[in-house]
Amino acid sequence: MPNVLTYAEVRGGDLRKVSLEALSAARALADSHGAEAHVVLSGGPGAGAHAAALGEHGADVVFVTEHEALAQYNPEALSALVAERARNGYAAVLVGASARGKDLAPRVAAKLGAAILSDVTTLKRDGDALVATHPVYTGKVLATLRLTPGNGPAVASLRPGAFTATQAPRTARVEAAPPVGDASTVRVQVKETTSADSRKLDLAEAPVIVSGGRGLKAAENFKLVEDLAAAFGNAAVGATRAVTDDGWRPHSDQIGQTGRQVSPELYVAVGISGAIQHLAGMRASRCIVAINKDAEAPI
Repeated sequence: MPNVLTYAEVRGGDLRKVSLEALSAARALADSHGAEAHVVLSGGPGAGAHAAALGEHGADVVFVTEHEALAQYNPEALSALVAERARNGYAAVLVGASARGKDLAPRVAAKLGAAILSDVTTLKRDGDALVATHPVYTGKVLATLRLTPGNGPAVASLRPGAFTATQAPRTARVEAAPPVGDASTVRVQVKETTSADSRKLDLAEAPVIVSGGRGLKAAENFKLVEDLAAAFGNAAVGATRAVTDDGWRPHSDQIGQTGRQVSPELYVAVGISGAIQHLAGMRASRCIVAINKDAEAPI
């Protein structure tokens, strides 16, 4: 089997957890067929410092591209870079289905003329075919997708939290790779990314999430959720759509089918009924604790 390629997402100078999850999935695919896991690592000057962490999680080779124009997400330059690397005989290209990954993966697939498996929760090789599971109808049904080999690699985006980032230490070979063309002259450039509150833990990265629903009765009662999250010390605050629609919390805190998809080690649901739309965003949590007066609530 040819080798497997992944993309490592760096945002705000930090290596995203979803990148390590994608790498662990690539490591498992490669190990099942005696192949290697390779990583494209790009960003501004200094991005290559994350190569060691990628080696700890199973990367055999890390291709490092450092350029000022790649310090912010540059969709044209980055998709060209990943696609150019993928043309070197890889079996598959794996990308974490973060906000950036959902934009990048189809761009890469289009450049390669390749099939794409989007938002998958399992991935394995069956002979030469790639077999994946994709939730449909808000997770009520799991579709099994089988992709037979074509003229190039398959592209897959992996749902955050569906794959566990595991260590598989090795000393990765680090190779410098230039950008494809002049990355500073592409048509669209991101000049700045503004975060609402840089002190808040990102929902996708937080090991613990405390979420509140309409069962809290009033916006002022959300302080109970905030206080509990603060007591953990490593928790983020989430909310249901009903809560954000009522203006109790910002929409960036919404978890669910039309909000964020999360997979913390611990998810504490306070006054949440368990509607299927909310479950679609947090069902991958490792442990779920529900505080609810309804013992039969599907949460």
